[in-house]
Amino acid sequence: IENLEKIDNFLISDKFLQSQGLNTFVNLLTRANSKGNDAFIFDIKGQKKSYGNTKNFISNLKKDRNKKTFISIKNKNRTKKIKEILTDNNISFKSIKEVPEAKSNVANLFNQKLYKGFESSRVSVYGELDIYEQEEIKVSDKKIASLKEFEDFRSGEYVVHKTHGIGKYIDIISRKIDGYKKDYFLIEYANNDRLYVPTWQSDRLKRYIGKENPKISPLNSRQWENMKKRVRKSIKKLAVNLSKLYAERQSSEGYAFPKDSPWQKEIDNLFPFRETKDQLKAIKQVKKAMENSKPMDMLVCGDVGFGKTEVAIRAAFKAIESGKQVMMLVPTTILSDQHFNTFKQRYDDFPLILEVLSRFKKKSEQEAIISGFNEGKIDMIIGTHRILQKDIRPKNLGLIIIDEEQRFGVNSKEKIKLLKKDVDVLTLTATPIPRTLYMSLTGIRDIALIETYPEGRNPIETFVGEKDKYIIKQAIEREVERGGQIYYVYNSVAKIESKKGQLKTIVPNINIAITHGQMPGKKIEKIMEDFVNKKYDLLLTTTIIESGMDISNVNTLIVENANRFGLSQLYQLRGRVGRSSARAYAYFFYPGKKALTLTALKRLKTLSEYTDLGSGYNIALRDLEIRGAGEILGPKQHGHIDSVGFDMYCQIIKQEIEKLKGIDVEEDVNVQIEIPVSAYIPKSYIKKES
Repeated sequence: IENLEKIDNFLISDKFLQSQGLNTFVNLLTRANSKGNDAFIFDIKGQKKSYGNTKNFISNLKKDRNKKTFISIKNKNRTKKIKEILTDNNISFKSIKEVPEAKSNVANLFNQKLYKGFESSRVSVYGELDIYEQEEIKVSDKKIASLKEFEDFRSGEYVVHKTHGIGKYIDIISRKIDGYKKDYFLIEYANNDRLYVPTWQSDRLKRYIGKENPKISPLNSRQWENMKKRVRKSIKKLAVNLSKLYAERQSSEGYAFPKDSPWQKEIDNLFPFRETKDQLKAIKQVKKAMENSKPMDMLVCGDVGFGKTEVAIRAAFKAIESGKQVMMLVPTTILSDQHFNTFKQRYDDFPLILEVLSRFKKKSEQEAIISGFNEGKIDMIIGTHRILQKDIRPKNLGLIIIDEEQRFGVNSKEKIKLLKKDVDVLTLTATPIPRTLYMSLTGIRDIALIETYPEGRNPIETFVGEKDKYIIKQAIEREVERGGQIYYVYNSVAKIESKKGQLKTIVPNINIAITHGQMPGKKIEKIMEDFVNKKYDLLLTTTIIESGMDISNVNTLIVENANRFGLSQLYQLRGRVGRSSARAYAYFFYPGKKALTLTALKRLKTLSEYTDLGSGYNIALRDLEIRGAGEILGPKQHGHIDSVGFDMYCQIIKQEIEKLKGIDVEEDVNVQIEIPVSAYIPKSYIKKES
């Protein structure tokens, strides 16, 4: 007890509680947390088991009414949520700081960090794991970030060390030095030189993003430092231009939206799912930016199905409630209709007027919508690039939402620029295009990442290979047998009918529907409605389904001629399945190895490698690597990016911009600290090495 600062976690036994009593436990808990310790874990009898189940939690609480009941939670948001749950279930509660303040017949809320609670004949204590799912209790964001930096390193790929430059990553190895065993990253440099980087210095290593075979740096030379100096010199002019952009953004005055109202909180609470940690963080970031008088320019990057639309729903409501109008720009007519239905359903009990503008509407209907929006009678309009035309002149625009920015051409983006001078802009994307990613990384644009996947989701089983009729037959029949449906993407309108005939010979007993962009809007609507109602087993379609289709019963995707698609397109298509707890499958076929270009091969390889949920950000970086960073900044900067890697290049730009803003830039110092202890992960701990 006297050396609390030396202890990471506490394992408290039944015997301790019996001998020391509850007051000693509470004092110990308070002192431990004041020293910055992580949390208490209990190893005692009589623990409750109601993980992630509010119903069981409430049921237990009601049974415990004759005991002194404590609920110990440190997180303010969770405490607030608990209070709402208790109020909704007519359970009295009281916030306390010390145990003597506790009362019987009420839930005593105690502001401390406790994982698992316990119970005895007179006392019942609840910790976070007794109410919330175990997966939600994670290490700090900082720890997650540092782990993510090197979790994708693969043997043989290039990495950049801040001090020593570009080398080839070999493996994590253990070495014994002065009798102490430790883990190191082994990096190979020019002339077969080897560098052993301690695993606790992982922050000094980044994946190299640039040309395919970069020049490896020699160790113990000035070459790397000289290279960085040359790059820094070339960047100065670019940094000045970027700094001007940033200054313009900071100096322009927009509209500061008010804090959340009771209606806003009601809209937030209508969300039928539990928000993930990242989702809540993104929502908070967006609202905070909207409440600032500077115009918001926020990129929300999250994997398909990770809850970006919910961020948009709350942001749009905040704008409308303040008397402002909202425009939502989407890439396809099908997606505009789907978003319209989602937003309308959510806003149903509130006096808001929403409309969708697409080619599915008659000309007279379109004219009426445009007139109403221009007069300020319509609060929000959702549509494709049609909403960017000259006849759309909003009366009091406050927010523009752009879904999947990479799907819009240069002309559309120029029109958006004219609209968004003093207006808040929220961009949603699963795979940010390199230019967008670059602008975010260099601080010109704000970025919010949603990397936590929703409950019950599974990674999509991804197959890449030559077209095989037997595999296609097997995949379709397996999905139909388990009561699911299939998307079959064939991107040729001229040959799509004959493709239907071919599929009928392979799987004669299934119902097939066809959709493509050249069909009349009403016909597409009817087919999609019938498909949702399970009148068809398979939807044979073009890339019209690429963005936004959300049908949870569709869990097999087959893409023919996948070699003709871009990486972002392929990733978006894969995101159309796996939107429920059912295991999903994606098949990407190419006609034969002769039809594959090197670039197409890399795209398909990337897709097969990045199958984990939340890998959209990594895919965007890989896309940057394949396409070349020169596309972002022009050929003059291309060579400089390749010579130091994209990440280091962005770091240097950021430093130069900060210097121009008068911010002191800390000099990078590689501090070597060797502690005489063993530090490694034993092989016996790892059940299976990938």
